[in-house]
Amino acid sequence: MPATHYFPSDRVHYTWDAGNEPVLTVESGDTVVVQTRDVCDNQITPDSAVDAVTQVDWDRVYPLAGPIAVGGARPGDTLAVEILDLHTLGWGWTAIFPGLGLLPDDFPEPYLRIFDLTTGDVTYLREDIAIPIEPFMGTMGVCPAGASQQAVMPPGIFGGNLDTRQLVRGAVLYLPVQLEGALFSCGDAHAAQGDGEVCVTGIEAPMYAALRFTVQEGRQLTAPQFMTSGPLTPRVDTAGFYGTMGVGPDLYVAAQDAVRAMVEHVSGVYGLSGKDAYVLASLVVDLKISEIVDAGEYIVSALLPLAVFRE
Repeated sequence: MPATHYFPSDRVHYTWDAGNEPVLTVESGDTVVVQTRDVCDNQITPDSAVDAVTQVDWDRVYPLAGPIAVGGARPGDTLAVEILDLHTLGWGWTAIFPGLGLLPDDFPEPYLRIFDLTTGDVTYLREDIAIPIEPFMGTMGVCPAGASQQAVMPPGIFGGNLDTRQLVRGAVLYLPVQLEGALFSCGDAHAAQGDGEVCVTGIEAPMYAALRFTVQEGRQLTAPQFMTSGPLTPRVDTAGFYGTMGVGPDLYVAAQDAVRAMVEHVSGVYGLSGKDAYVLASLVVDLKISEIVDAGEYIVSALLPLAVFRE
């Protein structure tokens, strides 16, 4: 019979490393309940001020719960990770870290915002701006083959720091197994994030998760895949969207231009500061590649859901 296991909350690692011994070994079909720390490993608390952003010890960033070995998983197989449950522990934070994010030159000063996540299914940037709470794990992956003290950021074909906000409760993530046992780890949970995470943080939050692991023998993938349990944006489809565009031969620059235009739009129309508008873009705006085949001029759109604005 499939079993349920509880991962010890005091066991984390900060890099991918094939030499990390499994903390827990489970069988295909088993469920693991895990409590993850926020991405900065408790260095930012509900009482923190903005100076905490500049004092972060980066050696403690990305504490991952794991590794979890899954019996029978071998290279050439796929590990299916079913997300059975996710919920926050009541609070989270968003920051602008100088030098990071999509627009580091536009926002060189640190910023920190603490969010109350006990207010129902939304949290508030301002009393009239409600951000849907839609928890997901920013990092889920199997250990890369040959990894030795490999940084958690960036992601890879093994998964890792995917920051894919569609991996909410009910979704399934499929990971190509790299090593025997798969050696799965997770962390970096978010209570909310737009596609792009443009200021480099979502609402970073400690998280409770229940995950079920199934080995799909002989299913070979070249990179992660996933399946959602329903529509992509059900929480904000009650109203329209406002879009800004970036156009040019470089997708990254086009994304920057689209977000700059969105920050200007939100600041002008809704009266937010530039920093707050940038953070709002990171939490609810979705970046889309609207066009990529038209003679080398690409279009990136930034889509703002109007449902977040309340009377």
